Amino acid sequence: MYKETEPFISIITLNYNQTDVTCAFLASTEKLNYTNYEILVCDMASAEDPSSKILSGNYRNTRLLLNPQNLGFAGGNNWGMSEAKGDFFFIVNNDTEVTPNLLNELLAPFTTDASIGVTCPKIMFFDKPNVIQYAGFNPMNNFTGRTSSVGIWEEDKGQHNTPGITHGAHGCAMMVKREVIEKAGRFPEKFFLYYEEWDWSARIQKAGFKIWYTPGATIYHKESMSVGKSNPMKVYYHTRNRILYIRRNANFFQKTIFSLFFIGFTVPKSIIGFLVKKQFAQLKNFLKGATWNLYSSSSSAV
Repeated sequence: MYKETEPFISIITLNYNQTDVTCAFLASTEKLNYTNYEILVCDMASAEDPSSKILSGNYRNTRLLLNPQNLGFAGGNNWGMSEAKGDFFFIVNNDTEVTPNLLNELLAPFTTDASIGVTCPKIMFFDKPNVIQYAGFNPMNNFTGRTSSVGIWEEDKGQHNTPGITHGAHGCAMMVKREVIEKAGRFPEKFFLYYEEWDWSARIQKAGFKIWYTPGATIYHKESMSVGKSNPMKVYYHTRNRILYIRRNANFFQKTIFSLFFIGFTVPKSIIGFLVKKQFAQLKNFLKGATWNLYSSSSSAV
């Protein structure tokens, strides 16, 4: 049984045509040492109803929510948060597997610093469990719209075991206290997929909260299982939202340099690359994602 003083955590994960993957995630949560939690599996209109597989697993403290439409990463997690009862929300990809002390470690920093709004674990590659995917984020470069994970592809030898402020929360796994939602809002649904955690991170920090890298917490990520590394949809949203993020978060000078960089370097490089590889669907979606920003507003309610 949990202690009455332990905060209640809502674990929120999305399922979209990956029921077996989601079940593997849920099975891994059976190892959690922390017990005062609920799990909300939010299905985004999967082709096949996942109910029988998920419910037959009898996974602890788990609720399955079925949405008639695919709300995307941003909208799906926002819907999950609206249904959640927790003092904290642990937003986590279904293509991960947790470690026993994960929730305990992610909660600990909140008790030492009231200005911490989000904690993120060290993320390791599932198929290379001693190789780092994320040990915090480097700053977003508003001249290029790109950033990188600290420690990515490095063998973990303890070189990134110092906790501290990081520049962005990773959409794969983040613990968010409810106060953040009340003051900074939820994910920006205009992004649908990709860059939404960066836009949200910027808004969270503007609201006065710290985003905290917590190396004592570890999670294993099965990278890019949902859409694939060169999926045309991924090309579209990456391109569209890279530009959208800059439009919403950069100053005039940064936007000017970004525009010159994108038009002068990114566009020709991408067109040539897709043509050489005969990836015509990706090329079409790259151009579609870029031109979307010519006629779409950068503002949104969330």
